[in-house]
Amino acid sequence: MEERFFESFIQCFFIAFGIVIGGSLIGSMGAFAVGDPPLTSIVRIARSLQIWAIVAAIGGTFDAIENIQRGLNDGATIDLVKQALLILSAMGGVKLAMLLIHWLVQEEIN
Repeated sequence: MEERFFESFIQCFFIAFGIVIGGSLIGSMGAFAVGDPPLTSIVRIARSLQIWAIVAAIGGTFDAIENIQRGLNDGATIDLVKQALLILSAMGGVKLAMLLIHWLVQEEIN
């Protein structure tokens, strides 16, 4: 695999991680400003950002679908493997962010 793939792999992880952590922390400031409990809002916002963090980390849905289509139609299985690894990397970033939020907030996250 080429060097650019490993850069993308690491970037996907940290982009997804940053979207969940940053979005939930900044969103909880807004909740605090309107009188809602910020710690509960952090968990709620983080849950709602999970799928969007994965989509944003892999660069949008059309590129991912195009790579999967190329892998299936043209027999380029390496593209399928790369795309699956990028999605798994983004999912790992989301999972780590959710664990960190759970550790900070001390609320149960399912």
